[in-house]
Amino acid sequence: MSPTGQPQGNDDRGAEAAAAVDRFGRPLRDLRISVTDRCNFRCRYCMPREVFGPDFTFLPRAQILSFEEIALVARASASLGVRKVRLTGGEPLLRAELPRLVAMLAEVSGLEVALTTNGSLLAQQARALAEAGLRRVTVSLDSLDDGIFREMNDASFPVRLVLEGIEAAARAGLSPVKVNAVVRRGVNDHTAVELARHFHGSGHVLRFIEYMDVGSTNGWRLDDVVPAREILTAVDRELPLEAIEPAYRGEVARRYRYRDGGGEVGFITSVTQPFCGDCTRARLSAEGVLYTCLFASAGTSGLASRAGPVRRRSAPARARRSFESCSGGSGACARTATRSSARRRRRAFRASRCRTSAGRRAPATVGGERWESLRPAVRRLASATSTRRAAPAWST
Repeated sequence: MSPTGQPQGNDDRGAEAAAAVDRFGRPLRDLRISVTDRCNFRCRYCMPREVFGPDFTFLPRAQILSFEEIALVARASASLGVRKVRLTGGEPLLRAELPRLVAMLAEVSGLEVALTTNGSLLAQQARALAEAGLRRVTVSLDSLDDGIFREMNDASFPVRLVLEGIEAAARAGLSPVKVNAVVRRGVNDHTAVELARHFHGSGHVLRFIEYMDVGSTNGWRLDDVVPAREILTAVDRELPLEAIEPAYRGEVARRYRYRDGGGEVGFITSVTQPFCGDCTRARLSAEGVLYTCLFASAGTSGLASRAGPVRRRSAPARARRSFESCSGGSGACARTATRSSARRRRRAFRASRCRTSAGRRAPATVGGERWESLRPAVRRLASATSTRRAAPAWST
């Protein structure tokens, strides 16, 4: 491990040469695995209650990937050059017996296991996860103001319990804990500096994230975005900063350290300065659909042979078109075109910034060689799961 908490292999040029790469030369190094589509928060920017309310239909248990299926994909991905899997959701800690999955993944040679959580259940599970082989954890915490935080998570969950989870993770050896804060204008932007003060000198790494369009349900507007440069200026005014180099290729956060030695802070500029040109990520949904862009609305299912209907979002041909949609003049970063003027504005805004440093439009999704390399892994998953086992256990 490097001093920054990254596996040393992330900078290994020999390993990168052997990895699956797309036609823009980007290696596939990171796989985000959703272990559930459920969450106990209703954050306005992610799963707003008006959409994900009591009548919303989540996936049936029988359609959720089992731990064995997830491990199968992880092993196949590792053979293609993936070096890190990150367990996500929904809220991953809602999945029962999660340490057992962590232990299975930790056995895959050369694979680092990380987790992103809202922190609500972390205090109770941090030690078991660490003992199972979890190496890093990222916790979402958008404000230290309890009223604002409760309003943003829309579940009346207090800041105090998230902070307890962060400290429990640190005691379990999952340091440095990364803390992600989504900043939205007029909601929590005035509390950003307070967050920086709190984690300054703590050993944890705070990262501010520009409020982004993560789907068609969060009512995203460009006016709500606080540019990272604005947050950086506010923090630097009170806690002077200096830029530092990325720890590895494809790192999403622009890193800064406090000049007084109080640690570091990051800024994820997903709206104002997209990092598509160096993206190394793919995503596996809870039901086994592979997306080669975190923003994609179409993916490739490898589970057509499973008993019972599988919620397939697209056929492979449509998936390929969406993967490559940003490589041409009509690209929309893997979004399906709609008649909504708001969606058109968002699409145009994103496409105008989805370019490499040389000015050439680069796909926010991946296509070509990487898609071809991953397809056998997904098909292998299909053949291995033709007979369904017992439904996975859940916390309810």
